[in-house]
Amino acid sequence: MSVVNLKKILNKKELLSLLEDLACQFNIAIDVELVDGTKLISIGEQTSQNRYPIKGSVDIIGWVVGEEQATLIATLLSFIAKQEAEKKELAKELLERYQEIDLFEDISTQLTTSLDRRQIAQLVLQEISQLIESSAGIILLLSPDAAAFEIIAEFGMLFDNDNQPQPSKGIIGHIVQSNRAEIINNVQADPRLKGEENLGALICVPLRAKERVLGAIAIGTSKTDSYTAEHLKLVSIFASQTAIAIEKALLFEQSTQAAIQAKAQTTKLQQALQDLQLAQTQLIQSEKMSSLGQLVAGVAHEINNPVNFICGNLKYVAEYANDLLHLLQDYQKFLPVAPPDLQSELDAIDVEFIMQDLPKMLDSMKLGSDRIVEIVKSLKNFSRHDEAQMKTVNIHDGIEGTLMILHHRLKAATNRPAIEIVKDYAKLPLIECYPGQLNQVFMNILANAIDALEEGMDNKQISTPQICIHTEAIDEHWVVIRITDNGPGMNEEIIRHIYDPFFTTKDIGKGTGLGMAISYQIVVDRHGGVLKCHSQPSKGTEFWIQIPVNYSMVAAAEEEINKISISPTSPIDVDVDCFIPSTTPTLKSTDLLIRHTQLIRRLSQQSPDVDDTSPDQIYQMFQRHPISLKLYATLLSQYCSVKHF
Repeated sequence: MSVVNLKKILNKKELLSLLEDLACQFNIAIDVELVDGTKLISIGEQTSQNRYPIKGSVDIIGWVVGEEQATLIATLLSFIAKQEAEKKELAKELLERYQEIDLFEDISTQLTTSLDRRQIAQLVLQEISQLIESSAGIILLLSPDAAAFEIIAEFGMLFDNDNQPQPSKGIIGHIVQSNRAEIINNVQADPRLKGEENLGALICVPLRAKERVLGAIAIGTSKTDSYTAEHLKLVSIFASQTAIAIEKALLFEQSTQAAIQAKAQTTKLQQALQDLQLAQTQLIQSEKMSSLGQLVAGVAHEINNPVNFICGNLKYVAEYANDLLHLLQDYQKFLPVAPPDLQSELDAIDVEFIMQDLPKMLDSMKLGSDRIVEIVKSLKNFSRHDEAQMKTVNIHDGIEGTLMILHHRLKAATNRPAIEIVKDYAKLPLIECYPGQLNQVFMNILANAIDALEEGMDNKQISTPQICIHTEAIDEHWVVIRITDNGPGMNEEIIRHIYDPFFTTKDIGKGTGLGMAISYQIVVDRHGGVLKCHSQPSKGTEFWIQIPVNYSMVAAAEEEINKISISPTSPIDVDVDCFIPSTTPTLKSTDLLIRHTQLIRRLSQQSPDVDDTSPDQIYQMFQRHPISLKLYATLLSQYCSVKHF
C-alpha cells in the first residue's frame, strides 16, 4: 500500500475547521504530531500527555495528544488516512493500467507493421531489453509436430552452443509443456536446469494463440532475484501480442506459399493448355498440309500423264507439219497453176495463211505445254510436306514452287497493280533439309508479305508493290534467304511477338496466329537455323532465314554449346543489322573468362589471322559462324551485367 503523508491531510482547511469544532465541543485541548514527535497542529492549552495513534493502511503515521476524548479524533484521522491511502493505491493502479494500455497499443502498432515473423520477434526482444534489465533473450517457435524448437530471434547467450532448447527438456521446455508463465529468480537451484547455466534469473512466458502454444519468449540475467511480478506481467503483455502477430505472419506465409503454388499450378495448367491448343492446331494444320500435299501430288500425277503425252507427241506433230508444208511448197513449184476445182478449194481454206500460222500455233502449244510441265514440277515440289526424312534439294525449287502456287495472288486485279517479284538468286549448294517444311515457311512469309502489300495498297500507302527474294551462301556451311517487301512495316513491339503462338494482327477469320510460330519451329528447332526480322513502320519488312547446308554439323555444334552451359532463353534487343532474332542464348555459368578463352581459341582455329582482323571482318566472320556469334554476344552481355553489378 502507498504511504500517506499526514501533513498533507492536515493542510486541508475543512479538516482543520472540523478538528477545532470537535475540540470545542469536547472541551479538550489536542495536539497532532508525526511519529518522530514533530508537532503539526495544536488546539487549546495542552495539559494531558496521553497519546493516541493515527494508523494508516498498515503503519502508525502520527499521534493525537490529549484527554480521553481525543481517541475519537485519532480514530477519525485514521479513517481519513486509510481513505487517502486507498485513493493513492487506486490512482497507482489506474496509472499502471493506463501505462499497460499505452504499451499494449504501442506494441500492437509496431508489430502490425510487419508480416515477417523474424522481424516481429527481433522487434519484441529489442523493446523488452530496453524496458527490463536482461543480458539475454530468445523467442522460440514449436515445429508443427512439436518435436523441436526454432529460434527466430535472440540476443546475448541464453544457452550454450552444445545445449540448445528442446521441448519437454530444461526449464523452458517444461514451461512450454505446462503452458504456464514462470519467474525463476535462482535458475541454478532449479531441478529442471538443463542448458541454462549462464543465467541467474529467468522469465519465460509461453506464446499462446487460440488455446494453442506456438512457442515461448524468455529473458534472463546473470543476477539472481532480479525479477518481480511486474516484470512477468510486462513480458506477458509482450507475449500475448507477439503470439497474435506471429500467428498472422505464419498464416500470411502459408497463404503466400499457397498462392505461389496455386499461381505456379495455374501457370503450368495454362502452359499445358496452350501447348495442347498449339499441338492440336499444329496437328490440324499438319493434317491439312498433308492432305493438301497428297491432293496436289495426285493432281500433278494425273496432269502429268496427258501432259507427257502431249509434249511427247507435239515434237512429232511439228515435224510432220513441217514436212507437209515443205511438200505443199514443192507441189506449188512443180504445179504453179492449179486446176480450177483445186484452186477454188485452196482459196476456200486460205492455204497461204495456214502455211504461215501453223508453225506459230505449234510454237504456242509448245510454250503452253512447257508451262504446264513447270506447274506440275512446282506442285510436286510443294507436295513434299509430309516427307519425314531429310533430303538434299535445291532450295530455289521450293521458292519457285511456292511462287507458282501464289501466282494468282501476285497477278494484277481490277483495284490494284500486279505485285512484282524481284529474284536475286546466288549459286547455292544442295541443302540437307525437310523440303516440304521449308516450303511451308516460304509460303507463310510470302503470304504475309502479300497480305501486307494488299493492306498498303488498300490504304493508298503503296503504288508499286514489290517483293525481293535474295539468296546467298555465307560460306560452305550456311545459306541465307532474305525476303523483303515494301509494305507498311511493323513496329518493334509487334515484331517481338510475331513468333508467339496465336499472335496475329489480322482481322478475325483471316489468320490463326500460327504461321510464324510454326515457321520458327521449322527453321530454329527442326533445322538448327536462325529466323529474324527487321521492320520499321512505312519502311517495309525483311525476314532473314539462315539454314545450314549440312544439318548434322549444326547439331554437333549445338551439343558443344550445351556442354558449356548455354541455353536459349531471353530475346536480345537488336543485332548489328537491326534484326530482331527469334531467340538468343543466355550464359548460366559464372566462369566467364574460361568460356571467353574457349571461344577465342575456337575462332582462332577457324581464322588464324584473327589478331590482325578489323572489326568489320570479325563481324563477317561471326556471320559465317552464327553459333559462335550467339555465344560471344552472350558472354559479353553476361560480362557487362557482372561489371555493372
